[in-house]
Amino acid sequence: MTSAALRSRAWKLLEMVTTPLLPSDYLDLVSPLRAGADLRGRIESVRPETADAATVVIRPGRSWRGHTAGQYVRIGVDVDGVRLWRAYSITSPTDRHDGRVTITVKAIPDGKVSNHLVRRAKPGTLVQLDQATGDFVLPQVKPDKVLYLTAGSGITPVMGMLRDVEFDDVVMVHCAPRPQDVIFRSELRDLVSDKKLRLAEVHTDTDGMLDIARLGELVPDWAERETWACGPAGLLDAAEEHWTEHGIPERLHTERFRPSVIVAGDGGEVTFSVTGKAVDADGATPLLDVGEEAGVLMPSGCRMGICFGCLTPLKAGAVRDLRTGDITEAEPGVLIQTCVSAAAGPCDIER
Repeated sequence: MTSAALRSRAWKLLEMVTTPLLPSDYLDLVSPLRAGADLRGRIESVRPETADAATVVIRPGRSWRGHTAGQYVRIGVDVDGVRLWRAYSITSPTDRHDGRVTITVKAIPDGKVSNHLVRRAKPGTLVQLDQATGDFVLPQVKPDKVLYLTAGSGITPVMGMLRDVEFDDVVMVHCAPRPQDVIFRSELRDLVSDKKLRLAEVHTDTDGMLDIARLGELVPDWAERETWACGPAGLLDAAEEHWTEHGIPERLHTERFRPSVIVAGDGGEVTFSVTGKAVDADGATPLLDVGEEAGVLMPSGCRMGICFGCLTPLKAGAVRDLRTGDITEAEPGVLIQTCVSAAAGPCDIER
């Protein structure tokens, strides 16, 4: 008998002994980060960055395939007994010597996962991981001149880029309410001192919101620069309009943490037929949020309409796409993205 056949027989015997669990279930207890296991990570530290933001250092399992600067990772976190998935930009360089990865999370009001990670997560905690993904990355050929345009936590994917690749001529314009709210401020100042970065901070509490039309006052040659922008929808909408008006939309690369939301329909009663729950919803709240608030276990991923991790059957009724306003009506086999869909009248979601 070959060694492969012996291993197969031994494994089947183990399955008989450990039923109803599998041998892999026991291996998960003693070696959860091993190769071949579901991809997980172990939180090793949580380091405050500002009063409401922290960097989480994670040791990924052996199946982790690495990332490209600017990409994000979906993380599954158990909060109050419920596993919730969120997407966060990776802020560590691609060649970090110890193989760890970092995400930098800003706690948002009523954000279950963000507040848990910033204020409650402890070293040793296991989290679920997906492989890194995303197209908000640098090109293989380095541009001569670069502009980073960021606001709030939109600085996180750009920080991953700054830590990974040095440019001869790079400028950052970053917006935050106050100086103490600038994530990575000390490190950014070090880069400025080392002449690796030119930085313009816009403190919106005192300076007001950044007027994109006056960007030239901060960066006179902005139109000559390849630009990566990340932040609130209002900033990105204004940037896209500005670059288009100047005939150079191809030089602007954007990353949106949330979809652009338009005024949607009248809402209605949303029924979750599998769990038997029914709740009233307005016409502007994503069905993913409606379900989670009602205690329904909802699949999710990037939460911005990119990864399709939230696809769910629509059994009855109609929903409105919050990005385009398009109406989708129920019919056999139709799936909707709950993170960018809202109730457009009564509807039945198969959850």
